[in-house]
Amino acid sequence: MSYKIAVLPGDGIGPEVVREATEVLKQSAKIYGFSVELAEGVVGGASIDAHGRPLTDSVMRLAKESDAVLLGAMGGPKWDGLDYSIRPERALLALRQELALFANLRPVKLFTALASASTLRREVVEGTDLLVVRELTGGIYFGEPKGITRLPDGIERGVNTEIYSTPEIERIAKAAFEAARKRRKKVMSVDKANVLESSELWRKIVTRVHRESGFEDVRLEHILVDNCAMQLIRDPKQFDVVVTTNMFGDILSDEAAMLTGSIGMLPSASLGGRVGMYEPVHGSAPDIAGQDKANPLATILTVALMLRHSLDQGKAADRIEGAVEAVLNGGYRTLDIQEKDCRLVGCKEMARLVRDKIAQGAQ
Repeated sequence: MSYKIAVLPGDGIGPEVVREATEVLKQSAKIYGFSVELAEGVVGGASIDAHGRPLTDSVMRLAKESDAVLLGAMGGPKWDGLDYSIRPERALLALRQELALFANLRPVKLFTALASASTLRREVVEGTDLLVVRELTGGIYFGEPKGITRLPDGIERGVNTEIYSTPEIERIAKAAFEAARKRRKKVMSVDKANVLESSELWRKIVTRVHRESGFEDVRLEHILVDNCAMQLIRDPKQFDVVVTTNMFGDILSDEAAMLTGSIGMLPSASLGGRVGMYEPVHGSAPDIAGQDKANPLATILTVALMLRHSLDQGKAADRIEGAVEAVLNGGYRTLDIQEKDCRLVGCKEMARLVRDKIAQGAQ
């Protein structure tokens, strides 16, 4: 089998971590007997600098013609003063829309070796293994009307609209229930139904899909978003699959990321259309860009998600995840997860250690 992968490194530490992750991808292809064609494109701030806009038509075309997209982080203070319509992050939203990627999967699994790196006590966080299923193409990020207007009296008013339709809720609910069937068969649906009409509809439709679409084997519970934020800190092990709206998912998944010790540990997959898009959860971290300090593990684990969900190479994905765990068990840490009595390594060295473990496992 041969696969075409659109590689979009992005900004800040994006090129560094993506470079190391593609080496892991090429290594896996060699071991498991498939081939990958890596086609690189410029997005985000780098694209603004080169072309005056965060996403060009040619890069969008490349993404649509590929089997999967590997995306680095985008943005940074350099471009913060730009109008919202042309900021680096608009490229991400456009890719999600054009590729019809309505479901973002963010697995939050604590590696045992990192239990003491979490800001929570070991007994609270150890054993955490949950999946956030976030709706991606609806909600407040895309709803109309939106914008900033000046009223007759000179006061400025900013407006964003939270809007969801029945089909949008149905498809993300089904995605969550199907994911739960492969895990511990429990879905927690997060909303704000006590004050928001859009959430009232969300809860109604999620309940109906559960009742009428053959998911009786999956347990469904509802929780308000503020309570969910608290429960993630109080007792994260109670969660299996969490399904929620675009904005709530954005916030809660970043909170959940810190349970693992660092946001630099979390991968994500955006699915729904023919082409899946894969990106680490962390940002561009421009303050450490180019210094060999970035943690490449989230992007390497993102490649594992790509192998599993888009390339049908589950064994290769398992080997990568096992190699990451073995390196962490060996006491190696990048700066963001550094602990006492552990060996501090840089981005390149951490990735090399993972590749060595993959190679050893393939022998």
